[in-house]
Amino acid sequence: MTQGTMQGASHKRILGAAMAGTAVEFYDFYIFATAASLVFGPLFFPTSSPEAQLLQSWLTFALAFIARPVGALVFGHYGDRIGRKATLVWSLMIMGVSTFLIAFLPSYAVAGWIAPLLLCILRFGQGFGLGGEWGGAALLAVENAPEGKKARYGMFPQLGAPVGFILSNGLFLILGLFLSDADFREWGWRIPFLLSAALVGIGLWVRLKLTETPAFAAALEEAPPPKVPVAEVVRTHPLQLFGGTFAAIACFAIFYLSTAFALGYGTTKLGIAREDFLGVQLVAILFMAAGIIVSGYWADRTRPAFVLGVGCAAMFVASFTTAPWLGSGDLFLTGVYLSLLLFVMGLVYGPLGAWLPGLFPARVRYTGASICFNAAGILGGALAPNIALKLSERGLEYVGYYLAAIAVLSLFGLLLLKSRDEAAV
Repeated sequence: MTQGTMQGASHKRILGAAMAGTAVEFYDFYIFATAASLVFGPLFFPTSSPEAQLLQSWLTFALAFIARPVGALVFGHYGDRIGRKATLVWSLMIMGVSTFLIAFLPSYAVAGWIAPLLLCILRFGQGFGLGGEWGGAALLAVENAPEGKKARYGMFPQLGAPVGFILSNGLFLILGLFLSDADFREWGWRIPFLLSAALVGIGLWVRLKLTETPAFAAALEEAPPPKVPVAEVVRTHPLQLFGGTFAAIACFAIFYLSTAFALGYGTTKLGIAREDFLGVQLVAILFMAAGIIVSGYWADRTRPAFVLGVGCAAMFVASFTTAPWLGSGDLFLTGVYLSLLLFVMGLVYGPLGAWLPGLFPARVRYTGASICFNAAGILGGALAPNIALKLSERGLEYVGYYLAAIAVLSLFGLLLLKSRDEAAV
């Protein structure tokens, strides 16, 4: 076998590992988001209005976003000190175990307040594991990328998101078609959490075959690893942390409003059947994948920051379709709305794999990129469904204004770093 063939096979394995791991982790994350929108309210919380139960359910959904920066700090610390491979394996294991155990939780009717408490603990575990996942997967891809292909390689961890979403919603759709509502609410919702164990096993098998990235190895040769990476990155790169965080909030807000909020609002307020809405979301998520691919190639031909800026501007414009299209209650118009938003989401999500790591040198890159990405998750996604639900009581146009405001904040983050040269990845 020639050296070029071996290198090609190695790159395929690396990209496969980056995408497979994030696909598994996002599958775990999305099955919780879907179940929180459909069944967790009445299962795990006291009897009250459906709106109150949905809000409480989404608060447990938000808990993972609080855990994600904690995971980012812990996994970033070890990722910058001992390497990318070990941290990626542990992040996947913690996420997988937390997700699998949710399948065995008792309901509120059986265990009282212990049921939501256990749900919150395991949701925190999900967020903790995912906090170390994205940064490591992005670094695995871009630190192995040939010159001129950083964004294309960096889009592969992002592509794990629509793959995980398709697996998650596809499974919920199949269960909805073959189970009665009573069976689905009683035990059917547990099946996706049980099946996560098999997917985690596949992800671990792929990742255990990896080696360290050249950039990390080179950084170790130049100097010893930082004793406290977070202290160094805060001291030496505060502007990158601040600007990178705000630039990344757009992708979280637009995604969770077009998935978790839209699903809950569409099935409860608009009366759209659950299976119909899940089917529409499955089609719309393909536009997100298309947006990620377009943005990856486009960012290599221009700059990741430029594509992010275009995506934020498109998000601002698209936000004003919320009231007329989503609020119409028409399934076709709803599908067009979700497809538009998720394509735009691909434009603001795809370049992040190359752009965020490029803001930091290799010795603190895992920590810096992970902090930005997961802090943005709190600001852009943690309470987005709850805020949108409250705003929708005044009218869906206010949900659109909320999306537009987030787009402006992300543009502000990009402009803040416009004069900063990206670090060599």
